[in-house]
Amino acid sequence: MTTRQITYLEAVREAMSMEMRENEDVFILGEDIGVYGGAFGVTRGMIEEFGPERVRNTPISEAAIAGAAIGSALTGMRPILELQFSDFITIAMDQMVNQAAKTRYMFGGKGKVPMVLRTPSGSGTGAAAQHSQSLEAWMTHIPGLKVVQPSTAYDVKGLLKAAIDDDNPVIFYEHKLLYKTTGDVPTESYKIELGKADIKREGTDVTIVATAIMVHKALEAAAILEQVGISVELIDPRTLVPLDKETIIESVKKTGRLLVVHEAVQRGGFGGEIVSVIAESEAFDYLDAPIKRLGGKEVPIPYNPNLEKAAIPQVPDIVAAVKETVKNR
Repeated sequence: MTTRQITYLEAVREAMSMEMRENEDVFILGEDIGVYGGAFGVTRGMIEEFGPERVRNTPISEAAIAGAAIGSALTGMRPILELQFSDFITIAMDQMVNQAAKTRYMFGGKGKVPMVLRTPSGSGTGAAAQHSQSLEAWMTHIPGLKVVQPSTAYDVKGLLKAAIDDDNPVIFYEHKLLYKTTGDVPTESYKIELGKADIKREGTDVTIVATAIMVHKALEAAAILEQVGISVELIDPRTLVPLDKETIIESVKKTGRLLVVHEAVQRGGFGGEIVSVIAESEAFDYLDAPIKRLGGKEVPIPYNPNLEKAAIPQVPDIVAAVKETVKNR
């Protein structure tokens, strides 16, 4: 495959454009996604190629947008719904939790809901408490929903194409700070199977399982730790539902230690699910130290930049947590 460097944002746009060219049933709907190009510019230029029928501006009503997406999916379309901020899924909870997630089951598989809800999540942009949350753990609790959280430009293109082709509703989280990051992405079409983790870095002393922006922070931390003789293996689940438990278990069996890192508030965060996977598997017998979790503080995301950084794990926090985990090796 021919690759070139593009941004995470461009990879999202490329995935959608490819799918729309390949399948006339695929369309996008959301607030200001047309001429304006969306809150973060992801859909900029797409209305010129595909027209207003397939790049549909909607009223400011997340419940209505989600409901329209579900209805169109049930009639054979493949909608891609964009919410401006992941926090706003709270307004569409009935549609996503009680309708999209349950329809296929309740109709014995006859009522497929092939839709993708794309939404920017996370902090780091000074958007304050109502526009900066990481609520992915909520969605993982609902049977019938798939939850995807890509960390790289390569992953986001392949995973989004796979999500659009899936016959089930997929919640697709794109961290705001990742939009400007770049990576090698093939020009050709490719898909990454949902439910396959990626080993971003191989190591022997400790396993870090990190998601979204924390993958990049963990890579920085791993480089620092390498200088003091600590070898980190970094696992990026990429999809939370379905979760690739096998890759995580095998890594922990190899290293004997586990640190789970996510931006979401630690209490009730998805890290607890990963901990339970190890606690309930054969990997538990291989542990040489207690499992550690590192998540956001139990506060709403502050507006002040310094407080905002203090509310979520940073590279020094990851370094310190790893050193604590391996101190008795």
